[in-house]
Amino acid sequence: MPDATTQTLRVVLPSPLRALASLEAEVSVVVTAPASIARVLDVVEHTWPMLRGTIRDHGGGKRRAFVRFYACGRDLSHDPVDSPLPAAVQQGDEPLLVVGAMAGG
Repeated sequence: MPDATTQTLRVVLPSPLRALASLEAEVSVVVTAPASIARVLDVVEHTWPMLRGTIRDHGGGKRRAFVRFYACGRDLSHDPVDSPLPAAVQQGDEPLLVVGAMAGG
């Protein structure tokens, strides 16, 4: 149960990752405040270990090339992963979107 030092966030994962982990379209995660992309991914990978290495590299934890993060209409992909997420995400009003980028011609 969340307390003053934790926050419950909504996270939307791409369809292939949801299928891999047998998840619904949106999941809730409890993270230590203030919530950041790194903290969210730590909880996601701990809760669903089959997702380790799918969003960020195993070794250094760097975001995989074709994965992007969005929240509140903003691309957060190049923000520092320890930066606090927007207030609407931290309050649970808006989800953090993990999106698989498309490439090709």
